[in-house]
Amino acid sequence: MALVALGGAAGTYVRVVVSLVVPDPALVATLAVNLVGALALGYLATRLADGAGGELRRRGTRLLLGTGFCGGFTTYSLIALQAARLMDRGDVPVAVLYGATTLALGAVATMLGIVLASRGRPDRARATS
Repeated sequence: MALVALGGAAGTYVRVVVSLVVPDPALVATLAVNLVGALALGYLATRLADGAGGELRRRGTRLLLGTGFCGGFTTYSLIALQAARLMDRGDVPVAVLYGATTLALGAVATMLGIVLASRGRPDRARATS
């Protein structure tokens, strides 16, 4: 739990820094944060899967960086809030498109992270040779 809390605090801090750099956090900034987090989580989950290094160390790193940092850094609840605000203003098509785009691009970013991490894993290289 301590690793998740520490990683979550760090991820949330970085997300706040991003929101300070973008004075009026726009839909694009939220989308960018979530795509970077999805890519990182796909990469980490693959790189830290069974087969490389000690299990305890891999598990601790997954909790700290994956569950903690990426969980604190990404902000899917803000997507829901932003979509609700768009709907309240009558921008229902934009709200639906924003939510669907975020989910679709998040899935693509996660897959990209998995592909990138798979290329560098020694156990993957042995399986293909």
